[in-house]
Amino acid sequence: MQSEWFECKVRYDKTLESGLFKKTTETYLVDALSFTEAEKRFIEEIEPFMSGEFMVTDIKRARISDLFDSDDLNDDHWFKARIAYISIDEKTAVEKRTVQTAVIQANDFHRALARLDEGMKGTLGEWVIVSITETAIVDVFKFRAPTEEEQPKAKKTNDKSKGKNK
Repeated sequence: MQSEWFECKVRYDKTLESGLFKKTTETYLVDALSFTEAEKRFIEEIEPFMSGEFMVTDIKRARISDLFDSDDLNDDHWFKARIAYISIDEKTAVEKRTVQTAVIQANDFHRALARLDEGMKGTLGEWVIVSITETAIVDVFKFRAPTEEEQPKAKKTNDKSKGKNK
């Protein structure tokens, strides 16, 4: 199933090293099926890290075709790459470009470029990078299936009364 990504923003009072508070807005990317699920999952993910009040200020659909995340702890930034897939219209022989967006986790621009090239290896067809820019995304929350403990328990029904006519 194709991932559906939502860009979610949260506003809260961040405690600075000096002990002062500063109003901060942070952006996160959430994999969900709908706006409602995105908000629910987003709140579940960030709530343990928030002290005090916070407010989800924005949720919008993010048109992302690929996500290249990293296990390297040094890769602490997220970059957005616009990639143009090139095809030739057989009837008119005109070049057609289809632009899609990928999100890449890396520690700098050069690593993002290298990770994109690595992730695109084996792609059928010709493609070119239109742009790569650093984003304000703090973290990405991918979908994960609930464990058995997290699944709601089904209620047992009393089958003795069903189907009897008296």
